[in-house]
Amino acid sequence: MIGRRTFVGGIASGVLVWPLGAFAQQQSKVWRIGFFYFGSRQSALDTGRYSAFVQGMRELGYVEGKNVIFETRFGDGKVERLPNLAAELVQSKVDVIVATGSPVYSALRHATNTVPIIVTVTADPVVEGLAASLARPGGNITGLSDMAANLGPKQLELLMAAMPQLSRVGVLLNPDNVSHPAQITRLMLAAQKVGVQVVLAEASTVAEIELGFAALERERANAVILFGDTFFVQQFQQIAQAALKHRVASIYLIHEYAEAGGLMSYGPNIVDSFRRAATYVDKILKGAKPGELPFEQAARYSLAINLKTAKALGLTIPQSLLLRADEVIQ
Repeated sequence: MIGRRTFVGGIASGVLVWPLGAFAQQQSKVWRIGFFYFGSRQSALDTGRYSAFVQGMRELGYVEGKNVIFETRFGDGKVERLPNLAAELVQSKVDVIVATGSPVYSALRHATNTVPIIVTVTADPVVEGLAASLARPGGNITGLSDMAANLGPKQLELLMAAMPQLSRVGVLLNPDNVSHPAQITRLMLAAQKVGVQVVLAEASTVAEIELGFAALERERANAVILFGDTFFVQQFQQIAQAALKHRVASIYLIHEYAEAGGLMSYGPNIVDSFRRAATYVDKILKGAKPGELPFEQAARYSLAINLKTAKALGLTIPQSLLLRADEVIQ
């Protein structure tokens, strides 16, 4: 304990004496941060998501090998691997876990209810059972929401702007995704108001993607909306090519989809969400409780249009829609 005379004397001389041991302990602390990603290591690197998180940590003063160690685990898109990886990560005594993918969240919830977990993206954390509310999650999980559950009506509006005669829109959804039923309801209500019929197809495996698009083609869907999903993110290139093969305009929330050949993408900047996840890690390492940290919602959405794909589909994108786009891919 610092005595009253020492404290007062320190202030008078402009020097405050602090216990050396406490300072040294704070300086020498090396934090262990888990990074648990549903897809492959290569996918996390290629999309810039892992590097964005590491950069976000660096900006806050956390340097790998100096005061932080990253314990990384990658599921390679295989749900059956996740429980063991989750248990392994928890047993490694990490201080915080940054996680990506609904199946990953589920595995972690079974593995721990004490280690703080930061989710990088979720359509609806309340529906997924990750939080009691956005403002006060209440447990050991918090993070960022892309609010993809509300994107369907806006994506329909964009498809109609590109295709004024749109009459039947298909939806590719994952039957294992708990947030998709609510999204279907919102989309159908919006479609009903503008006189567009909605037809559904399901896919939860690679083989079912092709079968789903074939079914939508039989149902004469003019365009396809892809609901946000961890599995779809891993297969976005295959999905974009399937849409081209079956000659349907398509829209998905991640920017990479338009680059891969999808007609449009409309959604938040997911890569930036990984950088932002670092701010949550920092707050928790400084003593904040995850259950008291509100989920951050996406504030801005970007539109990308692939004109090469439009030409292949025989579509002429109206100038008014091109002017609204954040990026036009030639």
